[in-house]
Amino acid sequence: MGVTDRARRIVVVEDEETIREGICTALRRDSHDPLGFDDGQAAWEAMQAGIPDLAILDIGLPRMDGLELCRRLRARSDRLPIIFVTSREEEFDRVLGLEIGADDYLCKPFSMRELMARVKILLRRAAQIAGADDAEPVQTVGDLRLDPVRLAATWKHEGIPLTVTEFLLLQALVRRPGAVLTRDQLMDSAYPDRTHVSDRTIDSHVKRIRRKFVDADPAFAAIESVYGAGYRYTLGA
Repeated sequence: MGVTDRARRIVVVEDEETIREGICTALRRDSHDPLGFDDGQAAWEAMQAGIPDLAILDIGLPRMDGLELCRRLRARSDRLPIIFVTSREEEFDRVLGLEIGADDYLCKPFSMRELMARVKILLRRAAQIAGADDAEPVQTVGDLRLDPVRLAATWKHEGIPLTVTEFLLLQALVRRPGAVLTRDQLMDSAYPDRTHVSDRTIDSHVKRIRRKFVDADPAFAAIESVYGAGYRYTLGA
């Protein structure tokens, strides 16, 4: 299967039966093990027995919407890959979804090929945790410590809960402290297949990373925006 030797358990929460079954069929074709639900509450109750390897969530769900389900899942696991699919065109909904912890989103209508590409990318990232043999060593830059094997970050000895995407973006900045990285460069680091990722997606992720560090340390200011250029990690900030 490429990413792993075992079928990945993927939860699909979508109240439109045609879309839900289409996604599940595509996942089975890629040798995954999908489990479909048509409402958020049912999915949440089922996942009490165990968190899946990846979750695909619609936003507009009955009983418990996708945003609330995402919040609950993210509270239980910082590393669970989460993809939103939504028919809402308003940018607010998509940005909000990213800010509460989703790794990516697709707007309907979307191609199954595009969705499967994103699933593959996120599963590949999650598999890095198990790839300790050729993993990069722990990196310490000032008060920041990054562990690429566990995808864990600490700031002044306090753990900062980052998603896989957030970790890869932060790692890209820290590798070249003081250098300005464009959004394109950050996309290459966090989305190596460059599957339809917008500048706004990168901005949303960076905003969420900053907020998590500021929550731990109100004086945190190490990630700077450079108007019209991108972002940089500043040593000694």
